[in-house]
Amino acid sequence: MIDANVGKGNRARGVFLFRGPLGRTAQGRNAPPGGQRKRGEIVRILIVEDDQEAAAYMAKGLKESGYAVDHVADGKEALYRIAAETHDAMIVDRMLPGVDGLTIVKTMRAAGNKTPVLILSALGDVDDRVKGLKAGGDDYLTKPYAFSELQARLEALLRRGGGEAAETSLRVADLELDLVSRTAARSGRPIDLKPKEFLLLEYLMRHAGHVVTRTMLLENIWDYSFDPQTNVIDVHISRLRQKIDKDFDKPLLHTIRGAGYTIRDPR
Repeated sequence: MIDANVGKGNRARGVFLFRGPLGRTAQGRNAPPGGQRKRGEIVRILIVEDDQEAAAYMAKGLKESGYAVDHVADGKEALYRIAAETHDAMIVDRMLPGVDGLTIVKTMRAAGNKTPVLILSALGDVDDRVKGLKAGGDDYLTKPYAFSELQARLEALLRRGGGEAAETSLRVADLELDLVSRTAARSGRPIDLKPKEFLLLEYLMRHAGHVVTRTMLLENIWDYSFDPQTNVIDVHISRLRQKIDKDFDKPLLHTIRGAGYTIRDPR
């Protein structure tokens, strides 16, 4: 987990870093802006930040914490993505090329989009913070900042906007995943998982009993960072199967030939 001060990197304005196709949402399709996610889906965050170093810190830390992350570095591109897609929360830098952060938030609110927004800025005077909140921001964090504080503020916004208590654990048969401590166990026996393995297992357990396709995994776990023809999924599934099913009588993780993978209660 990153807990160093971030937000002081070199500026590289106007660079668009998102690697997935336009129009993708947490469900892998277009959806109404500002909509609520269904229970059990991975939380998707949109970062609007033109400082590549700061954006990379945020994205890395949030992904390690189990979030799906999209990133744009230009205000105009951000408005397009906001209109076309659904995110559970947004982190918006105030100073952006094309369209500034406050204009983005004002435009969202005028269109009825209620997605929670955390504004980031090097401008930390009281008047600047007031302007950010009056523009429609839900919270305002000044740079430089500790990632731990950013994450805590983001979690508070999600709790406020979600309308329901956040899940703290997942369970399928005797397999349990603790989302707070980021630990796993089966029949009380601890399972040592690497960060990507944990995210993969979490996604499968959130969709327990349903087939999860390779495309869904590439989109939500690897964020299209890999060629779809790569065997990275097969390798991770194999390792995960060894960890959660080995030495147990009833396997939980299954390959559905030609379709994908599923984790299900054997009863």
